[in-house]
Amino acid sequence: HQDEERALNDSEVKDLRTKATVLLSNLEMEMKNVTNFSHHESWLNGRVPCDGISERCHYLDRYGFIHIPNFASIAEVQDMKQQMEELTKDWDPARKTLAFSTEAQKNEEQGSDDYFLESASRVHFFPETSALESDGSLKKEFLSKKLAALNKSGHAMHIIPGAFRNYTTSCKVKSLVKELGWMDPVVPQSMYICKNPKIGGVVHSHQDSTFLFTEPRQSCLGLWLALDEATLKNGCLWVRPKSHFEPVRRQFKRNEEHFTRQVIEDCSNVGKGDLQKPKMVFDTLQKDTNIDWEGKMPHNSEPPCYGLLDDGFIPIECKSGDLLAFVGELDHLSLQNYSSEKRHTFQLHLVEGPDAGISW
Repeated sequence: HQDEERALNDSEVKDLRTKATVLLSNLEMEMKNVTNFSHHESWLNGRVPCDGISERCHYLDRYGFIHIPNFASIAEVQDMKQQMEELTKDWDPARKTLAFSTEAQKNEEQGSDDYFLESASRVHFFPETSALESDGSLKKEFLSKKLAALNKSGHAMHIIPGAFRNYTTSCKVKSLVKELGWMDPVVPQSMYICKNPKIGGVVHSHQDSTFLFTEPRQSCLGLWLALDEATLKNGCLWVRPKSHFEPVRRQFKRNEEHFTRQVIEDCSNVGKGDLQKPKMVFDTLQKDTNIDWEGKMPHNSEPPCYGLLDDGFIPIECKSGDLLAFVGELDHLSLQNYSSEKRHTFQLHLVEGPDAGISW
């Protein structure tokens, strides 16, 4: 059976888990050997803080991510799951379905679809490709369980009243973001990722700053909250420590040929150029001959996944309620969920605002 052939077996999971434990322990030991934070330089702004920093901030700046256990309570997790169930009940897939994929070509196609673009200020629903018929309609087996068909919902979950907004505006989120060094954080994007059993698709290697590109410096911060246990079996996140010191390789931006430069400078969404051209395109900023997997999966990433380890990626397994915070230039990915266990997450993306001298 294809699912069994491509899924990690128990022996491979045990081996990967052991290797990941060693690699993460090595990072911890490296941190312990740093006895003086006074010369610490912030990833966010390049400054040396004058009033000291926390160990969590130092870890994030040094490795590009930090795992915080038990960040959200059981009640908060349950409330978010319940609100997602209620939102999905109101989704009418007969009106519009747009499958979501992280493949580079698919990103450009999605970026020209109004349903995708308009989700910036609304909550729209994006099923897995495998949950759709060839005509784009939802397969019959998912009509009575629509949530099980979804890849994600977004990208303005934090705007609507309820559990998502309560969490986004909570003191714990505000306090953490401030501790990590953000001065004027704003939330341009939030999403609920399903990674459903058997059909939850792969998320290709990428940097979040590709999609949330800020100037004059990068300032994206991802807050990835596990609402279910995230394991090697059901598609936990893999991160590449210290890759955040590499530049952003691509920028996903509005296409000047479609909109014209003046329209883009005016922050308008009305195309006045060649309307046959795609609305969104990738602009290659940096080519690194050592990294040939941008927008794809690294070689030998299929089970037993040792190729990912060879390329510097580490799997980060999480319990429900755990948080992974990581900066926008960090290279990360996740594998397909071939298991029978769902892996729901709620994700916030923050950037610095104008009071910190940042535009996006």
